[in-house]
Amino acid sequence: MVTLADLQVRTLGEPTVESPLASYVEGRTTNQYYVAEGDRILMDDTLALIDARRVPREELPTFEAGGPRARIFFEPSRTRAAVITCGGLCPGLNNVIRALVRSLDDHYGVTDVVGFRNGYAGLDPASGLEPVALTRDYVADIHERGGTVLGSSRGARDPGVMVDTLAAHDIDILFVVGGDGSMRGAHALHEECARRGLPIAIVGVPKTIDNDIPHIGQSFGFQTAFARAAQSITAAKVEAQAAVNGVSIVQTMGRHAGFIACYSALAAQTANFVLIPEVPFTLEGDNGLLAHVRHRVADRGYAVIVVAEGVGPHLLPGGEAAADATDASGNQVLGDPGRYLRERIRDDFAEHGEEATLRYFNPGYFIRSVPADPADAVYCARLAQSAVHAAMSGRTDVVVGRRKHRFVNVPIPAVTKRAHSVSPDGDLWLSVLESTAQPRQML
Repeated sequence: MVTLADLQVRTLGEPTVESPLASYVEGRTTNQYYVAEGDRILMDDTLALIDARRVPREELPTFEAGGPRARIFFEPSRTRAAVITCGGLCPGLNNVIRALVRSLDDHYGVTDVVGFRNGYAGLDPASGLEPVALTRDYVADIHERGGTVLGSSRGARDPGVMVDTLAAHDIDILFVVGGDGSMRGAHALHEECARRGLPIAIVGVPKTIDNDIPHIGQSFGFQTAFARAAQSITAAKVEAQAAVNGVSIVQTMGRHAGFIACYSALAAQTANFVLIPEVPFTLEGDNGLLAHVRHRVADRGYAVIVVAEGVGPHLLPGGEAAADATDASGNQVLGDPGRYLRERIRDDFAEHGEEATLRYFNPGYFIRSVPADPADAVYCARLAQSAVHAAMSGRTDVVVGRRKHRFVNVPIPAVTKRAHSVSPDGDLWLSVLESTAQPRQML
């Protein structure tokens, strides 16, 4: 269970420098649109959850409010910041880079910003990658395209070597844009800096297209991703309807969390079955998926199935044996459930003396490489601004996010202890069941 102690944000020291934004924040009080600097944001949002803790009010778990402070830790004119982007691509990466650079300059007058290339590899001299100066001109139009101008990579590097690089380049603030593995790396950097007594702020902007990082609300790029995936589901329905006994399968990203599958299906409103890692199902038997798909096609002439990439590894050939295989980031190497389901459904129809027309769509790499849509672009800008405010005030070992419409600062260890996932008992999954009319259980 998360406690108040788990949510205490570390700082580099007492903020003694008057902030350029002091006149904006001083005297402001909490209201429905703004959280005052000294206030905190409740983690629990119902009376039942609060009562269940049975602790005094002052011990309830609360988050530090994000945003500017009246006094800051770093003297802007002597501050040098750096940015890295890690892990897989995601819509909005360039928006975040641009907003970090602009916020540092516009709000605080920090103009010395560099970007280390290809993620943590750029902090290892052995990679031979030199940093690039992130000027206003350099980032002016980068938000108009997908990907990241800094490049990215997977895999850990020696924290000692990376901190040597930060020290050699006189870096005061490092912004790490990445997922849970990248945040673990950021925490290791913080610990190494603390061990050496180096006042370097390590601030994370959490990035995960799967939306599986806890405590931060929705991750940037997620809305763009599920909107694009919904387009594929709509196309899949058209293909299925035009074929004899048409069955279309759309595979979305989602290693351990089915958020993209759920949201894209809800957006398209055309899926008949949604399969996610959090909800077990079986293929065989009267209540298995194969039987339900066959009955759906017999009744309506077609079926559309949305499947998250992390679904049912135990169902795939060699799935259990491959469970220990991992990539450079330590993520389990997954099979291809969409292709496997295509073959199993085709065989099942044949075994019952019928023919089916199967179509398979996998828009994964397409949806993660596009530019951010307007809503995500706004969110990227606000997250980056919140990260800059946290860093300039001396917060460290922290990530920024938006929880219940309030921007918050969250200790990195709190977001890496567990993954965020779709609850089979939650209202999101209930909405999916209502939208698809699929059986509540297929076991």
